[in-house]
Amino acid sequence: MPRFLTLIRIDEKNAPAEGPSPELMERMGKLLEEITKAGVMLDTAGLTPTSDGSRVTWEGGQLSVTDGPFTESKEVIGGYSISQCKDKAEAIEWAKRFLSLHEDYWTITAEVRQITED
Repeated sequence: MPRFLTLIRIDEKNAPAEGPSPELMERMGKLLEEITKAGVMLDTAGLTPTSDGSRVTWEGGQLSVTDGPFTESKEVIGGYSISQCKDKAEAIEWAKRFLSLHEDYWTITAEVRQITED
């Protein structure tokens, strides 16, 4: 069965400073439990802010490391999941359900991509 990586992209500058509300966290917990019980969820987590991150770049034969925050980034990866679904349509349905849990003031995108199997 194919595996999918879902990248959760948020507008870090306009996200609530205090993070997700307790009500949102409760709704997420229930959905993640449902996805896990369905045998779909393989792994998931949120990520720390870009201010805690570093970028390692290879360019022109040279390595460089840049510490966050990354001011040029409007939309950043706020979390991810790896799921095992019968097809991309199922993975998209789970992503839609996850996004729909959020309050209206969130700007959030889920990018669903199939993981290649070698």
